[in-house]
Amino acid sequence: MYLRYGKRMIDFTLALLAVLCLWWLIFGLALAVRLTSPGPAFFKQRRIGQNKKEFAILKFRTMRVDTPPDLPTHLLTNPEQYITGIGKFLRRTSLDELPQIFNILVGDMALIGPRPALWNQADLIAGRDLFQVNRLRPGLTGWAQINGRDEIPLVKKIRLDAEYAKKAGLAFDIKIFFLTIGKVLTGEGIAG
Repeated sequence: MYLRYGKRMIDFTLALLAVLCLWWLIFGLALAVRLTSPGPAFFKQRRIGQNKKEFAILKFRTMRVDTPPDLPTHLLTNPEQYITGIGKFLRRTSLDELPQIFNILVGDMALIGPRPALWNQADLIAGRDLFQVNRLRPGLTGWAQINGRDEIPLVKKIRLDAEYAKKAGLAFDIKIFFLTIGKVLTGEGIAG
């Protein structure tokens, strides 16, 4: 019942409250990104959503506009050369993810769930298929995020996503939510 109806209602309500309370921060960060490096304030990227439907994820732009597209940061050669000054701060604090509250509002994402794969991460998508992870709405944060984030290998990420798919429910989502706050405050597991 929770996964079918309650989760979406909670996600929508919390995202709407976040927009109403944090509009000033979103505006200020967007302005800071625009003033400190050439290019748009926001970055859109093709991601895989629920039931493998593609959508455009929204983030604050943290990299230069000449960065090779559609590559995870950890696969770039010397990714530090592409990250902007404010981008380092946004990534370290996870504020680059803040615009995804709009993805949650429109229903492309949930607050808690497996992070959406890039459209070209065939190995991750196929691994998630084996465990029915792709049937879930992807999340702003998730079980794999708090258990290693950028530092975990693909096989472990798939295993953690499968564990989430099996245990998904209100109590588990609440646990992940509060563990995420701790990870964000410490910056643990962030690469780049």
